Amino acid sequence: MKKSILLACLFLISAVVTAQTKKWTLQECVAYALENNISIKQSSLDVESAEIERSDAIGNFIPSLNAQISGSSNGGLSINPTNNRFENTRFTSVSGGASSSLTLFDGLRNLRQYQRSKLSKLASQYSLEQMKDDIALFVANSYLQVLFNKQNLEVLKSQSTITTNQLKRTQDLVDAGVLPKGDLLEIQATAANEQQRIIVAENNIQISLISLAQLLLIQDYQNFDIVEADYNVVENEILSNSPYELIEKAKEERYEIKIAEEQKLIAEKDVQIAKGAYYPTLSAFYNYNTRYANNDAFDRDFTQQLYENDGTSYGLRLNIPILNGFATRNQVKRNLINVERAEYRLEQAELDLEANVYQAYVDAQGALKAYEAAQTALEAQDQAYLYATERFDVGLTNAFDFSQSKVRLENAQTELLRTKYDYIFKLKVIELYFGIPVTDLKF
Repeated sequence: MKKSILLACLFLISAVVTAQTKKWTLQECVAYALENNISIKQSSLDVESAEIERSDAIGNFIPSLNAQISGSSNGGLSINPTNNRFENTRFTSVSGGASSSLTLFDGLRNLRQYQRSKLSKLASQYSLEQMKDDIALFVANSYLQVLFNKQNLEVLKSQSTITTNQLKRTQDLVDAGVLPKGDLLEIQATAANEQQRIIVAENNIQISLISLAQLLLIQDYQNFDIVEADYNVVENEILSNSPYELIEKAKEERYEIKIAEEQKLIAEKDVQIAKGAYYPTLSAFYNYNTRYANNDAFDRDFTQQLYENDGTSYGLRLNIPILNGFATRNQVKRNLINVERAEYRLEQAELDLEANVYQAYVDAQGALKAYEAAQTALEAQDQAYLYATERFDVGLTNAFDFSQSKVRLENAQTELLRTKYDYIFKLKVIELYFGIPVTDLKF
């Protein structure tokens, strides 16, 4: 028994430690956000509401069926419901029945309402998928920001280590009389400045981690962390397409256009539904009723009375609209205006998509050039720093010039990281516009 309790405790401790040390991958963050994000949940509710609307439309084709029953106790002179005679006595009566009706023709409004419900559901599904794409991009951007901050901290720490070693060499050179003491003070100031930058970088990591955790609705900020993977810049054939090819592909794939198209179809369907009110409505009906009453003069049993007093009616009912205060005509006009609005929204969505895709293409191309330029700049700054180090070690340059060379190297390293992750993110935007599902994006 004690052994079992000990094993259980060890298992719980192991589970807690594992939970605290878990590091999230980008794929896990995206999957978690798609499952838990509040905006996505709200869009999912819209899909459910659209399905209920579709169920309502189907129900319009089904006959209605209702039953009713009533009972009363009468005293004195009153009508006996079983024989329709006045009787001065006390009796109890019960009546009941059932009725059913079915719309045979209503200007095809029921059919159009069903068609509209299908369009509405499809539009809701498109909106949900667009929301998922947007959230996935937000998560990816936040994740890459954390990676940038982490790798930037590593750069600063690496440079701080170099400065510490340089500080020892400078001390030796000052002690040997090769360098003035002012150079030592300059290196010490550089070391202190780098420690400040390290503290700022550490704070930036925590802030970006909290932002990502909040986006994922994770409240355990203290233990939240990500996998420190290094995403490399890889060749991508998408940018080999012209921006106009990307625009045409985006018009076929992107949900913004699909949503606008469905909303236009819904508006057109509303016009058809409103025009259906101009037509007569033909419906069929069937009614059944029976009744029972007990008194001294009417002593048949309950079942016999129900059988003998029942009745049925059935027939057709035609409702012809003649004048309803211009309500139908005005509703048609309002819906025609909504069609025009939907057409403008579709046109605007296409224009916005063209502008966004073209801008994303230019941004991605610019980000790639900036990354390549940062690589070249880093190589040059690295050579310049090595040259400055050699000159400083033999006393041919002062500490200020040497520190400036080192600062330029750090800035070049930071800029390379920034342009790298900026290009990776902007490339993912292009991939989404190209129709690649968010779950298939490669990092």
